[in-house]
Amino acid sequence: MNAIRSGKLWRIVPPVVAFVLFVGLWQLIVGQAGIPPYMLPKPTDIVASVGDNWRSLFGSVYTTALETVIGFLLSVVGGVLGAILLASSKVIERSVYPYAIVLQTIPIVAIAPIIVIWFDAGLRSIVIIAFLIGFCPMLSNTLIGLNSTDQHLKNLFRLYNASKWQTMWKLRIPAALPYIVGGLKISCSLCVIGAIVGEYVAGVGGGQGGLGYAITYAAMRIQTPYLFACGLMASLLGIAFYKLVNWFSRELLGSWHESELAPEDD
Repeated sequence: MNAIRSGKLWRIVPPVVAFVLFVGLWQLIVGQAGIPPYMLPKPTDIVASVGDNWRSLFGSVYTTALETVIGFLLSVVGGVLGAILLASSKVIERSVYPYAIVLQTIPIVAIAPIIVIWFDAGLRSIVIIAFLIGFCPMLSNTLIGLNSTDQHLKNLFRLYNASKWQTMWKLRIPAALPYIVGGLKISCSLCVIGAIVGEYVAGVGGGQGGLGYAITYAAMRIQTPYLFACGLMASLLGIAFYKLVNWFSRELLGSWHESELAPEDD
C-alpha cells in the first residue's frame, strides 16, 4: 500500500512542482520587465480578471460545455452506427468510407460558414460543427476495431451457424470496444475545439455566448488578461471532458483489457 501511495505521489509531485516554478517565473519575469498587461498579463492579472468576470466566464463555459456534450454524443452514436453499417458489407465500406476520409481532411473552419448558411447561426450550427469534427475519429476507430476481430473466433461463430448480426453484436462489437474507447478519447477533445470554432463563426453573443464568443470579444477589446482566462477555461474544459471519458474507459475495460489493467508490482 505504501509503495502504491508513493508511486502515485511520485507521479503527481513533479508536474505540480514544474507548474509552480513556471507560474512563479512568469510572474517574476513579467513583473520585473514591466510588460503592460495588454501585451502579456501576469498570472495575478489573469486571476483578477476571472474574479471580475466570473459570472460571464462561467456562463460561457456552461454554454460551450453543453454544445460540446451534445455534439460529442451525436458523433459517438453516428460514428458507431456508421461503422457497424460499413463493417457489415465490404461493398458499402468500399463505396462510402473514402468519402468519410475526404470529410476528415477538410478543415472545419472551411465548412463552418457553409453550415451557418444552411442551418443559421446559433446552437444548431455549433452542435453540427462539433459533431462533424468528432464523427470521423469515432467512425475510423470503430471500423478498425470491427475489422480487427480475430479470424479464428469468426470461424468459430460460423461453425455454430451464427448469423451475420449475431456475430456482429456478440463478437465483433465487444472485440472492438478498446478501439471505440480510443475513438472516444480522441473525439471528446476534438468536440471541444469544434464547439469553440463554431462559436467563432456561428456563436450567439451576449449572455448566451460561449467561450469562442468570449475570446473574440476579449480580443477585439484588447482585454488580454480576460483572453488568457478564457483560453485557460477552454483548456480546463477539455481536460475535464477527457478525464471523464478516461474514467468511463477504466470502468468499461478495467476488469479485462490490458490497456486499462492496473500494473502489477514486481
